Amino acid sequence: MTQLRDASADAGGSAQSGATGLQRLREWLLSDAPTSRRQAVLGTLYRGAVALVSNPAALTGLVIVALLLLVALLAPVLAGGQSPILQDLSARLAPPTGQHWFGTDELGRDIYARVVYGARVTLTIVALVSIVVAPIGLAVGTAAGYLGGWVDAILMRITDIFLAFPRLVLALAFAAALGPGIDNAVIAISLTAWPPYARIARAETVTIAKSDFIAAVVLQGASTWRILFRHIVPLCLSSVIVRLTLDMAGIILTAAGLGFLGLGAQPPTAEWGAMVSSGRDVILDQWWVATIPGIAIFVVSLGFNLLGDGLRDVLDPKGS
Repeated sequence: MTQLRDASADAGGSAQSGATGLQRLREWLLSDAPTSRRQAVLGTLYRGAVALVSNPAALTGLVIVALLLLVALLAPVLAGGQSPILQDLSARLAPPTGQHWFGTDELGRDIYARVVYGARVTLTIVALVSIVVAPIGLAVGTAAGYLGGWVDAILMRITDIFLAFPRLVLALAFAAALGPGIDNAVIAISLTAWPPYARIARAETVTIAKSDFIAAVVLQGASTWRILFRHIVPLCLSSVIVRLTLDMAGIILTAAGLGFLGLGAQPPTAEWGAMVSSGRDVILDQWWVATIPGIAIFVVSLGFNLLGDGLRDVLDPKGS
């Protein structure tokens, strides 16, 4: 009995010590007077994470995006051994059953497996487009806003030309010129998606360039490139990240539109837009062929929109 009491006391002491440690860590992160750059950065990240999680809509979007990542990473496991390209004409257009949860398409391929593997294609397109458009938009916008003059005039007129065309129409033109395929679809979408980021970065840069600390850096002899990349670009990142998150839904819809028209991923690759296209002729009788991938596009787009709204509330310094 004495040993049991001692063990219980030790366990209680350990739990209390752990709770005290977590409380100290929280107080350290929420300190109004950080003593180091590391503490300030971690405190800002902690406050942002708490604000994001406390927003139900943003949390829902975060869960959807996290599930998309999980499905893309674990596609072979989640598909249960079903191949997304294996054809079985004897089971073509079969309704949802225990063997085929979402039914089969016109070639007898399992729609559930194709939706799961299609998440990889969608995530790949979103990631590649994001990697391309954000740096281009930042570079163009910050250069135009800080240098001004003829540089600003030329870069912004080029931006205006791209903004004058509807994104999907311009993407279709580029995709038709480059040819079908995922790589060309990424290039086509990227060429049409960067102008809004340039506009946002320029607007932020014009305001930041008038700040006193920029004038102090100039007096210290810092070069133009150092001012741009060390002082202005980091301050523009939050607005660009919010815009990028909100724009991911548009990127997904544009990629699905290209796939629907046959200019995106090519057969037999599982891509949600192409899957909707393959089921459009049987939508009334075999509704699952087009409806299931359509629901996937809707849910993922909604998730990115909700997450973007939450990030805007957290990162926008002019917000609440």
